[in-house]
Amino acid sequence: MSTQKIRITGMTCDHCARTIEKTLNALPGVQAKVSYDETLAYVETTERFEPQRLLKAVRAKGYGASLLEQERSALTGSGENGLQVAILGSGSAAFACAIRAAEEGAQVTLIESATLGGTCVNVGCVPSKIMIRGAQVAHLAAAHAFPGIQRHAHAIDRAWLVRQQQERVQELRQAKYQNILDANLNIDLIRGQARFQDANTIEIIGDANTYTLHPERVLIATGAAPTIPPIPGLKDAPYWTSTEALVAKEIPQHLIVLGGSAVGLEIGQAFRRLGAQLTVIELFSLLPQEDPDIGAVLKQALEAEGARILTHTETKSVSYERSPWSLGSRRFRLDIGTEVIVADRLLVATGRRPNTEALQLDRAGVHTDQRGAILIDQHMRTSAPHIYAAGDCTNQPQFVYVAAAAGTRAAINMTSGDATLDLSAMPAVVFTDPQVATVGLSEAQAREQGIEAETRTLTLDNVPRALANFETRGSIKLIAERSSGRLLGAQIISAEAGEVIQTAAIALRKRMTVQELAEQLFPYLTMVEGLKLCAQTFTKDVKQLSCCAG
Repeated sequence: MSTQKIRITGMTCDHCARTIEKTLNALPGVQAKVSYDETLAYVETTERFEPQRLLKAVRAKGYGASLLEQERSALTGSGENGLQVAILGSGSAAFACAIRAAEEGAQVTLIESATLGGTCVNVGCVPSKIMIRGAQVAHLAAAHAFPGIQRHAHAIDRAWLVRQQQERVQELRQAKYQNILDANLNIDLIRGQARFQDANTIEIIGDANTYTLHPERVLIATGAAPTIPPIPGLKDAPYWTSTEALVAKEIPQHLIVLGGSAVGLEIGQAFRRLGAQLTVIELFSLLPQEDPDIGAVLKQALEAEGARILTHTETKSVSYERSPWSLGSRRFRLDIGTEVIVADRLLVATGRRPNTEALQLDRAGVHTDQRGAILIDQHMRTSAPHIYAAGDCTNQPQFVYVAAAAGTRAAINMTSGDATLDLSAMPAVVFTDPQVATVGLSEAQAREQGIEAETRTLTLDNVPRALANFETRGSIKLIAERSSGRLLGAQIISAEAGEVIQTAAIALRKRMTVQELAEQLFPYLTMVEGLKLCAQTFTKDVKQLSCCAG
């Protein structure tokens, strides 16, 4: 047998000691006695038992744990003698950083006050794409383009769809987060709300304990939350955000979506395809950050599916009142000036704000912008030299793959590396149908940078695969530098645009010209062939080419 002594912090009473003792004794091959007065655990284990597993078990209960100094020298390769890294959050940026930092020998402590895994797997990318796919299947069954196949409007059990969705969410959270945490002895999780006491001290407030960490490096990866606009009456109404909408077990009769950006349009279209009446209210144009032509095409597509799209429309007030014609029921009433729109559900999707307000960043010397987003450089460093940040809580684009890439680079840099994150060829996708995918500069952005550009737009009725699919809504637009022909950007609105855009991103990264892109071999019939055809339009009339002319 081997004897270990563990220093435990965060205990507030003898009950804490008994809880830790029970936790340790539940481990196979472990006999433990915990003293509250001494703040020590006396542990006997089998010879091959890894001491880090003891620390991990204690920390998982929200307490601090470390081997006494004379015992630490027995550890080899565990990271206990390495860099101490604290990570605020447990989403994609946090785990990417934790995994890489642990690989470099650091001892990592994740601090999370909510559900393990962050936004993407729990309430963002994964559940929304499952919902969108299910709604697409229902839509195709009832409204496909092949008259020789009978169309059917199938009955929809929304509760079953949510159950399936949440089962997959739980599977991925377990496989991609919890299992990694369990298997990696150099990564611990503490449950609680973190806040800075100063640049070198983090206070963690748990359900039963409050204690402090003094890490050598810190990553802030606390993500973002839905923004709720200050519309009179809105805060008193039981509106949905995307979080509630994705797990709603009933399909609304009429859903109003407040906001015409990606989240609202994706979820709104899905509910429309599942049978809800849909009204979208947007203060500007749809997808206001994109080229106006894209918003116009998407508006037309949504209206063709029966949605009502109100752009350049301001919501004056919101109320939630009893309906005079339906006993006992209540309805949302949105006053837009010209009329009052009534619906049984309201989804607020007007953007997301960084989760930084509770962190007391000013005490750590970490600077933010007016929205509360943490300002970072290309190395993911904040204004405090040893504190890094990544993901949606920063001034970087709010995409999970950007967050993960930033988390990895932060870990490299905090362990003596030198990595940067170049976002000049960052692809972005909106998962409506048709999808919207972009990369690089728009024509307006090129002009703002003083670049003389020329563009070509290819409508999908010139793309053989779109014709074969009887789905020709949308277009492909390429932006190139006039003098050199170098590709500057691409904007695609089409079915499967998200599968096409990465080819354009690689071409952009490799600084290819549109002529070089036009000369590449693309498989026929594929949607990505549309990139080649659009590139050819800089020098040819593709209407005069045969089907797969090179």
